[in-house]
Parts: sequence; C-alpha cells; structure tokens
Amino acid sequence: MKRFGLCSDHAGFLLKEEVKKMLEDQGVECIDFGCYSEERADYPDFAHRLGEAIDKGELEWGVAICGSGNGISMALNKHPRVRAALSWTAELAQLGRAHNDANVLSLPARFISVAEAQEIVMAFLSTDFEGGRHEARVAKIPLQ
Repeated sequence: MKRFGLCSDHAGFLLKEEVKKMLEDQGVECIDFGCYSEERADYPDFAHRLGEAIDKGELEWGVAICGSGNGISMALNKHPRVRAALSWTAELAQLGRAHNDANVLSLPARFISVAEAQEIVMAFLSTDFEGGRHEARVAKIPLQ
C-alpha cells in the first residue's frame, strides 16, 4: 500500500484528521506535515513541507486540504515532482489520476462533507494513470 503525506491549514485541519483516520484504517501509512490544530495557519508552510518530501523522493503521494483547495494546490504545484489535482468530486479525482498522473489530491474543506471527502480519496486511491496519449502531456508539465 502507498505511503501518504498529509497537510492542511487551519480551515482544513478537521477534514485532514478525518482523512488521516480513514487512510490509516485502510492500512495506509500517513506522514502528517501539519498543521496540528484549528489555530490560524498559513497553507504554504505545510504545503512546502509535503512538496519537499515528494521532491526528495521520501514520499510519492499526498493529500492536501485548505478552505478552497486552491491555495494549497498552488503552493504544492511549485514543486517540480508534484502534480496536485484539486478535486471536489470523485470523478475529478479519477481524472486527475488517470489523465494527469496526479500524485497529490487537494481537497476544499469548506465545500465538501467528510463523506464526500472519503469518496474522493477512495477514488484517488483506486485509480491508476492511464499512460498512453497522456504521457507526453504530463511530460510537458515541468519547466526545464
């Protein structure tokens, strides 16, 4: 099973804790890069910790959560080995994996329920990259 890094800001903290519990219940090892409470926190501080771990090859996968999912995804996508996909439905998570080889799932805590988040995470976990015609596109994402 995959090892996942997790990160959030204060708005995503409670949902991150629920996602972490669900992943651990599935036998997934989780590395929590913060934040660790609902106290105000800046998403880049935690996103960059996860992104650096992926860049260094310490982890391949992650789930990142902030209020809208946008800011944390933007910060993560600054890292050359990260392909973070913002998903608020299971179908978007599947497409992020299948077509874009996403390795980080970004979730919008203020717009989805815990049950929706669980469904989205399971879709992300269970979908493989299709390769084929998508490989050339994914190879063009990093700036050389």
